[in-house]
Amino acid sequence: MKPDQDRLKRAAARAARDYVAANLPTGAVLGVGTGSTANLFIDELAAIKERLGGTVASSEATRKRLETHGIRVLELNAVEELPIYVDGADEIDHGMAMIKGGGGALTREKIVAAVAGSFVCVCDQSKRVTTLGRFPLPLEVIPMARAQVVRTVARLGGQARLRKDFVTDNGNLILDVHGLAIADPCALESELDHIAGIVTNGLFARRGADVLLLAGAGGVSTYTRVT
Repeated sequence: MKPDQDRLKRAAARAARDYVAANLPTGAVLGVGTGSTANLFIDELAAIKERLGGTVASSEATRKRLETHGIRVLELNAVEELPIYVDGADEIDHGMAMIKGGGGALTREKIVAAVAGSFVCVCDQSKRVTTLGRFPLPLEVIPMARAQVVRTVARLGGQARLRKDFVTDNGNLILDVHGLAIADPCALESELDHIAGIVTNGLFARRGADVLLLAGAGGVSTYTRVT
């Protein structure tokens, strides 16, 4: 990671901590994402852990990092309400649709995001794009369906490549789809959802971010999704 990008990610993580401190009710449960910026957020979260009723982790890696800081981790099935979910993105457009899954946790991330009242995305300015697709779109795939998903995605104009030496927390494979320019993220998300063998695709468009904390050279800017 470049030093400047690391600085921006840390600034975004601190802003997310402050956002949680100001907006999460005391004693409420917080959803926590996966990835490099989420890891920095977890480190910042340790300073306000006494305010939390617990957390829900979107991956085993996140669970371990939270527990290392002495932050309580709950199973999602045991949680009735999740006011806020904080996570990063590999790309986010101006409509607050995202590509996620660079860390391979897209299925659990999408499940936690679906439960959360508000999705807060934290990232640096390099992740903001006009059109999604420069970052390869991850697909979590049942192993026996790998070849047929590759063929089907090719008909949509994408080149799906197996992520080598990687297995998800759910025991599945990741295909990273290159060559897409995603003009209609919601439509493509729905189309991919209907391909047999795809567990989850990495488009978070139908349930995009509600708040974006974007770190740039001038500081961290806050954007809110227009509904």
